[in-house]
Amino acid sequence: MFVDGHYIDESELVANESKFIKKHNNIYITDEQVSILKKYGIVVEKYNNMSELIYDIEEYLNESDGGFDDLEWVSQTLSEYNYYNNTNK
Repeated sequence: MFVDGHYIDESELVANESKFIKKHNNIYITDEQVSILKKYGIVVEKYNNMSELIYDIEEYLNESDGGFDDLEWVSQTLSEYNYYNNTNK
């Protein structure tokens, strides 16, 4: 498929679908991040905003012994997204 004069392989789009940001209960997050959160028992749908979700992730990380690189990655990427998209500058 061609988009703006560039060829895009449709199979690559499907393979990378988990990295697309989607809206889950007013929170913009990827399926990959949702999957990681579910692994730790954190259900995105119970949160009304990203700040509450980030707070609970950080609480979970602070109460644990560490070794949750994937959960730390989710926290960091959500914090960055929240800052750049939801902070008045």
